[in-house]
Amino acid sequence: MSSPAYAAVRPVITAWSAVSPFGVGRKFFVDGVLAGQPTAAPLDREQWPGPDEQACLVPDFSVKEVLGRKGTRSMDRVTGLAVSTIGQLLHDADGNRVVRTGEESALVLGTTMGSAQSTMDFVRDSFTGGQPHHVDPARMPNSVMNCAAGQCAIWHQLRGPNTTLAGGGAAGLLSLDYARRLLHHGRAGQALVGAAEEYSTARAWLHRHSGGTTVLGEGCAILLVEPAAAVGEGRRPLAEVLAVQSRFYLDADPRRALAASVRDVLTDAGVRQEEVWAAVGSAVGEPGEHEHAQLRALFGDAAVNRMPGADLLGDTGAASSALRIATVLSVAERSAEAAGKLVVLSAVDPYGTAACALLRLAD
Repeated sequence: MSSPAYAAVRPVITAWSAVSPFGVGRKFFVDGVLAGQPTAAPLDREQWPGPDEQACLVPDFSVKEVLGRKGTRSMDRVTGLAVSTIGQLLHDADGNRVVRTGEESALVLGTTMGSAQSTMDFVRDSFTGGQPHHVDPARMPNSVMNCAAGQCAIWHQLRGPNTTLAGGGAAGLLSLDYARRLLHHGRAGQALVGAAEEYSTARAWLHRHSGGTTVLGEGCAILLVEPAAAVGEGRRPLAEVLAVQSRFYLDADPRRALAASVRDVLTDAGVRQEEVWAAVGSAVGEPGEHEHAQLRALFGDAAVNRMPGADLLGDTGAASSALRIATVLSVAERSAEAAGKLVVLSAVDPYGTAACALLRLAD
């Protein structure tokens, strides 16, 4: 269904939070983005005995220290990132609940494959144990792709639709599009939308053996998306979601698919190319070079250079495009120039997906 069909709903982003290599919470993210501080650091080889010398990790992140010991004995890292990010969004600095949830609250969480570490640990036990069924049953839920979304719903009383989308680098934008459909069809009154990716030794080895050369990062960003006509008390629109499109590409070059997606979102929203103030890519490494080359060809250097680069956080996988939306909102929060401007966000996954979204920042 094309974007004009969603015009009556007018989905808007009214709140957000992020857990990232800048730190835990929105303030750390905004400060880090505006400072442009690199986050790559040497790894503790005892904790991370993989192929990488450095990575962009959430500093001092421990599930038990951030969320407490109750209910976290077997919680893996990606679940902890998602649960803590949603907690940051729903509560203020004093721990008071500021966003109500319940039957009308949906969650759409993007991922690559859930937790690669949990999956590989569980499978390894089936080979190394005395019998294939001699596995730790507490690990089994973590090996399921939608574990993080399910745990988030339990922790934060999200009793509406609960969806996990495996979209790799495009997962954040695909999740945003899915949430628009939920709101349009009245399946939810509000949607928590985002994506999460953990750093792990298993992910590092998968990345290395698939030819990856980028510095890996991790994190989670969650947006609160609501119909403009029903924004909750105490909140205001930060950006309107005008259009989202995605395509598959079958060769190694995503530029044609990305250009077609960009043209579609502009057409859907009735926007001219020259009206776009900023064009924001999500990928790093070679896919990012293709992505940025196409955005520069379409919108020029000024539009592409208006936002800090994605490489500050490393290759954050499924979380990349959600974190880029958070980057745009961070800049808009402290830039009078950004008020009312149009922003194109793109995402390219090396396994064949190109996606694009068009936002109008609040005045």
